[in-house]
Amino acid sequence: MYCIELTIKLSPMPLVVQRKEHVEAQKLYSELVDSMQKGNQRLLELTCEKVEDKRITVLVSEITAVQIYEKTSSSTSKRPGFSLQD
Repeated sequence: MYCIELTIKLSPMPLVVQRKEHVEAQKLYSELVDSMQKGNQRLLELTCEKVEDKRITVLVSEITAVQIYEKTSSSTSKRPGFSLQD
């Protein structure tokens, strides 16, 4: 399972979207980064693979950071992001 985490301005909690396949996670990550760079897309709708009708729409200008990481059974103790400690 792969997680794409979005940090939103003035929000203490990140939004996390999960994808089963690395290719699909990388595709979504690239789409988010591209939308942030171009700035021509105002809204971006994200969907859930597990629950088909579950959706969230994000205002692209409010996204401050995007990261992708693999969620494993041992990742409960490891925070996503960059760290010198494993």
